[in-house]
Amino acid sequence: MNGKTALVTGASSGIGKATAERLSLAGFKVYGTSRHGARADRRSFEMLPLDVTSDESVAAAVAEMLRREGRIDLLVNNAGFSTAPAGAEESSMEQVRSIFDTNFFGIARMTRAVVPHMRRQGSGRIINIGSIFGFLPMPYMAFYAATKHAVEGYSESLDHELRTMGIRVSVIEPANTKTQFDANLLQPDAKLDEYRDVRAAVGKRLTELIDEADEPAIVAETVLKASIAAHPKLRYTAGGRATRLQLLRTFAPAGMVDAGIRKNLRLSAA
Repeated sequence: MNGKTALVTGASSGIGKATAERLSLAGFKVYGTSRHGARADRRSFEMLPLDVTSDESVAAAVAEMLRREGRIDLLVNNAGFSTAPAGAEESSMEQVRSIFDTNFFGIARMTRAVVPHMRRQGSGRIINIGSIFGFLPMPYMAFYAATKHAVEGYSESLDHELRTMGIRVSVIEPANTKTQFDANLLQPDAKLDEYRDVRAAVGKRLTELIDEADEPAIVAETVLKASIAAHPKLRYTAGGRATRLQLLRTFAPAGMVDAGIRKNLRLSAA
């Protein structure tokens, strides 16, 4: 991969940082991004300031990378955040727009900024970090799941549009991953007493699942696999749990999947 360049959004920690480090080790010249830009700690890749919710910031970061390297071979859209467990009606429409602005429209902004350059090159890869919640429901995190479902549909359609131009699009679908789960959760801004107990119970269960989850390096390895594949797939599950859930969703009866989700989250069967 020597001579290939990669741009990884949300690379200050977690999956983004692990991905940037893995790509760098594989020979990519990597630029990571975060809202705060470079920090003092040592990294194997360079950092650029970038806010994926700002058209101006996106354009500036892409222009700076092109100024330095002259090309972008790989875009990894990782920047995003999760929501704290809550009923869907506990989020205002302003909050819903905020979730989509980062998790989905941020991907669209980055892709729109990079595709013209890849098209002129005649080659490129775009990898979007999705989730198992892009093909499974997630009770009490409905809007987060909705953004990941949107990423799935967008990516599949985009891959059809761009493949004849030498550009391929893939989605990585991890299950829960060991990251700073509590650090960036968006709390509901219209809490209701009716959901107080289930918020606490699902939050506790998710913390348990995170403790048992795969390391970010598992996702990073899957990103590298998709990045260098001669014939990339549209979807890659990351880790054994994600693969098992994908198979369950594909082959198990809908009622069994529904019951399994509720049992895993310790919700009542009704």
